[in-house]
Amino acid sequence: MTVEIRHLRAFLAIAEERNLTRAATRLHVSQPALSRTLAQMERELGVLLVDRSTHHVELTETGRRFEQRAFDAVRAFETALAGAAGSNLPLRLGHSWSAGIHLAAILRAWGAAARPCEISVIRSDDRSAGLRSGTVDAALTRGPLDGAGVRSVVVDREPRMAVLHRTHPLARRRVIRLEQLSGESLVATSVGVTTPLLWPEGARPRVAVEVPTVDDWLVEIAAGVGFGVTVASTASLSRHPDVRYVPIEGAPLVPLLLAWPRRSAHPALAELRRVVVDAMATMRRA
Repeated sequence: MTVEIRHLRAFLAIAEERNLTRAATRLHVSQPALSRTLAQMERELGVLLVDRSTHHVELTETGRRFEQRAFDAVRAFETALAGAAGSNLPLRLGHSWSAGIHLAAILRAWGAAARPCEISVIRSDDRSAGLRSGTVDAALTRGPLDGAGVRSVVVDREPRMAVLHRTHPLARRRVIRLEQLSGESLVATSVGVTTPLLWPEGARPRVAVEVPTVDDWLVEIAAGVGFGVTVASTASLSRHPDVRYVPIEGAPLVPLLLAWPRRSAHPALAELRRVVVDAMATMRRA
């Protein structure tokens, strides 16, 4: 057996995630299959790359030295493929729920620049917007993102809004405070950033239900199951005749992040960061 590109990808996923389960999910393989792939490469190289003696996955000293070489090899492989195809690989930009409202300005700015490649926009209901699964090169998402394998920059901060059934006593208010929602039933979503921890202990709402998507979340609120909390962008994208959006006074702002893998292989990433930061600054000034 010889070391193949799949072995290097497997090792890099483990090195970045520091967790076999997350690395396997990112590569769309089972954890046992990932462990076998790593073991095959270690046998072929005759070295131990990953220390499995503790509950946490850690690279050995040899593994740490090998990490950069493996990354360089994968990047060279992908660059060679792009060159053989006669064009640059598109940059895959993921986004989750209401982060998509910013895409038009970003794509306009990208088109006006001397763009090195096309951008392929990918919607995801995963909080990491495809970063964890490895399906995107960068993502617009809302933090925080866990794990040492991801870097990010804050490109905007948005106010929170309460999302209420139209018959709720607070639905006609111009503005409300978090404490006015204490003790009520919260509709949560696994892709959102609002949990009962936003409220002080002793005044937290009860989670009535947690749903996987924003569409399901909106339906639950429209059905009167409970209230929701989201960012202002959602009010522009997710309307329902039985739902009202009310600004929340004094609530912490929610950061919008441009995030990317710590060892990104896409050569246009630096240009994307520049364009996104500039585009978001222009939107704030408008």
